[in-house]
Amino acid sequence: MEENEHDLLVRSMTWEADGVLSVVLTHPDGAPLPPWEPGAHLELDLGKWIRQYSLCGKPGDTETYRIGILYQPDGRGGSAYVHEELRPGQTVRTRGPRNRFPLVDAPRYLFLAGGIGITPLLPMLAQASAQNIPWHLTYGGRTQATMAFLPELAPYGDAVTIVPADTAGLPDLDSLLNTPTPDTAVYCCGPEPLLTAVENLCTTWPDGSLHTERFAAAPRDKSQDGDDTAFEVECARSALTVNVSATESIVDALERSGISVPTACGEGICGTCETPVLAGTPDHRDDLLTDTEQASNRTMMPCVSRSLSNRLVLDL
Repeated sequence: MEENEHDLLVRSMTWEADGVLSVVLTHPDGAPLPPWEPGAHLELDLGKWIRQYSLCGKPGDTETYRIGILYQPDGRGGSAYVHEELRPGQTVRTRGPRNRFPLVDAPRYLFLAGGIGITPLLPMLAQASAQNIPWHLTYGGRTQATMAFLPELAPYGDAVTIVPADTAGLPDLDSLLNTPTPDTAVYCCGPEPLLTAVENLCTTWPDGSLHTERFAAAPRDKSQDGDDTAFEVECARSALTVNVSATESIVDALERSGISVPTACGEGICGTCETPVLAGTPDHRDDLLTDTEQASNRTMMPCVSRSLSNRLVLDL
């Protein structure tokens, strides 16, 4: 196993809402787990599927990891496996934790959650509260019965606004975001319509105010991408150069040539395949790197990104 891989024991599984199970994992021999901070996710190797889930337990807890998983019977299979086949007492291989959604220091926070998007925000609320930093959460969902972890949110009182769509409509994002608040960090996680609306409303906020995490790739304006042409990828550590055709991804081309790049989402949203760039100009098509990170061209996501130059040199 790799250094950050662990076979963890499923200690318990609990219904947190209609269609949402929490899974608590622990080390089989009681050894402490690697530490993590709010925003971190854990990768589960489920055999046919590799999926990533946000840690939603208590920050600093090295005895257990907790994740929340929404049942998606028409999804890609990972959540269905957890809900239908994974059971307490079984073990599951994990990787991480990794954190691409860290809680930055700020005088105050505005948290916006939609559905299962509450999971990465739960430890952020706990940390902000422990540090006595003012915050407010607006949490929307289809119905109150489908909204997970409400009992854990209840002690926060007026700091939390619950908005079930069937009785209260959609969250009033205009009133929350129309007036920029320079000292406030905005954190949003949830379905694409929520993320898109929040991003549009935050265009007048100071740069760096908004922090988002997606569970699926955002619709792309392909006019912003380069052409899907062939190019070469030189793998510096492997002393191998691979031709990438116009119709295949870098990851697939490398796999065809015997070089394996760890991947999970295949959509440029999780960061598992993030690879250092040594030379060349990537055509960034991910939803994870910031504009500044993309402009620096230090790393790229080869599962979806391509090349604007005839050759890329990667640290592989």
